[in-house]
Amino acid sequence: MHTITDKEFRRLSGFIEEHYGIHLKDEKRALVTGRLQNVLAQKKFNGFSEYFNYIISDKTGEAAITLIDKITTNHTYFMREANHFTYFRDRVLPYLVNKCRDKDLRIWSAGCSTGEEPSTLVMIMDEYLGQEKKSWDTKVLATDISSKVLDIAKKGSYINESIAALPHHWRLNYFKKIDAEKAVLTDKIKNEVIYRKLNLMDKTFPFKKRFHVIFCRNVMIYFNNETKMELVRKFYDLTEPGGYLFIGHSESLNREETKYKYIIPAVYRKE
Repeated sequence: MHTITDKEFRRLSGFIEEHYGIHLKDEKRALVTGRLQNVLAQKKFNGFSEYFNYIISDKTGEAAITLIDKITTNHTYFMREANHFTYFRDRVLPYLVNKCRDKDLRIWSAGCSTGEEPSTLVMIMDEYLGQEKKSWDTKVLATDISSKVLDIAKKGSYINESIAALPHHWRLNYFKKIDAEKAVLTDKIKNEVIYRKLNLMDKTFPFKKRFHVIFCRNVMIYFNNETKMELVRKFYDLTEPGGYLFIGHSESLNREETKYKYIIPAVYRKE
């Protein structure tokens, strides 16, 4: 097993923070070392210095992608922080449906991981709009930095245990049984999510229109405050007036530093 020196960890963690915003504290050293062991073994590197040199010299970017896929946790599940979805259904959707005369709802799931969050939002909107759904554009943009989780999300296949928290009629109407252990989202739901790879540390985002709702939950816990607030400022500029930002319950925004108005825990609004 390869060990990592203080200098090597500082170089690697500095690279990750500079390019991806993820702040790795020293106590994460063992986790990072463990997760990267098989990469070093597969590439036959003699140590972390050799591996780091390989990352920064790789012009394809594939080495950096593998690095991020290895160190990010991507822990999520259906109905995580369920009161957010209840608030979205009961308060946000009625407001937006009444407001959007062009029937174009623009929602962004930033840091979508394996797709549970954007798929849930689609199911909520499908049920809420009912027969009116066909006259609305409610496609959800779902982005993540990890190619690995995006590939999983696009397939829309989940073990039955993971969808058990969903309403029974959702499991009947929005999933198809694969076998005794797995089910897959119907095309009706899968086709309503647009998956794209995106680094939230990019200086600009390639969006022509602003969003009515941005979900970015349990992502900014990995960022230092300066990085977090810079991202929040970009979110604010990309939010329609009256639009919402949802963050994780373990996260918060300094009300002196953001233009968003606090609504309820982890929910903010652009006035």
